[in-house]
Amino acid sequence: MQKIPGKCATDGPPITIIGHFLVLAASLVLSFCPATAVADDKLDAVFDKDVLVIKASEHACHRINIYIATSNAQRSRGLMFVRNLPPMSGMLFIYDREDYYSMWMKNTYIPLDILFARSDGRVSSIARDTEPLSLRSISSIEPVTYVLELNAGTAERLHIDEKSRLLWGPTLGAE
Repeated sequence: MQKIPGKCATDGPPITIIGHFLVLAASLVLSFCPATAVADDKLDAVFDKDVLVIKASEHACHRINIYIATSNAQRSRGLMFVRNLPPMSGMLFIYDREDYYSMWMKNTYIPLDILFARSDGRVSSIARDTEPLSLRSISSIEPVTYVLELNAGTAERLHIDEKSRLLWGPTLGAE
């Protein structure tokens, strides 16, 4: 399974010693936090779970508990029929190649923010506050490899935008 490369709080200009200490302390705390149950037992039976970090700005990283959708069957199911998605959780759709991808909200009861990300994890575009149960197609604006679904309003609340980056996999331990 492909992982998204990248580092949090190291791509920009150097930060102070206090900043380095805070990043180290946050990394240690996150390494001891288990991935919590996200939505419901039915999802637990179908999807693997993991943790993803969103680098929203030079000094803001957010930990998100995710379900991982890698197969066509998993991607087709997605968050359909889920009625509650706890804060700071979501679903990461992973595709084998970069392409234009579309999502829809058929049988999805909760509004979502849908983030489309390139193969390097950089956010390409965001569809905010999507309409539950809609058959309208929500498409990426360019070829992407990843799609992240979060509760509606999460992108705005956490200041996630097209300058943000998804970090997932072994590179998180390299902070």
